[in-house]
Amino acid sequence: MDIRQLTPRYFVSPQIDPADMPALQEAGITRILCNRPDAEVPPSHCAAAIAAAAQAAGIHFAEQPLTHQSMIPNIIAENCAKGCETEDIVLAYCASGTRSTIAWALGQAGQMSPDEIISAARSGGYDIENMRQILAQSFT
Repeated sequence: MDIRQLTPRYFVSPQIDPADMPALQEAGITRILCNRPDAEVPPSHCAAAIAAAAQAAGIHFAEQPLTHQSMIPNIIAENCAKGCETEDIVLAYCASGTRSTIAWALGQAGQMSPDEIISAARSGGYDIENMRQILAQSFT
């Protein structure tokens, strides 16, 4: 499992497995945010399977499937409400963690400076420098 920290309470990762729940509990994760559409994964890794495992482990679960085309202001606002606007320690996941990072970054536009957002993403291993101009605006 490859968990990458963007903020003290927000982490991203590539696809997780139902068997990862004990490790996620140990890491302090209290909410999982699925950003990966079910069409991209086998049934064993669909949102319902991850949700069932998370709930059995006492971890909150939210789902906001994203594609690059669906990252529009109202969807980003919903994603933010389900993840970074909670009091939980959140792990957002998708195929590689990139979509989850981009969605987080867009949700922070107007609240954090572009430098802070880009630096946080970079610390997690994601280069979003090419988003600097849009991050200088309020996206949601």
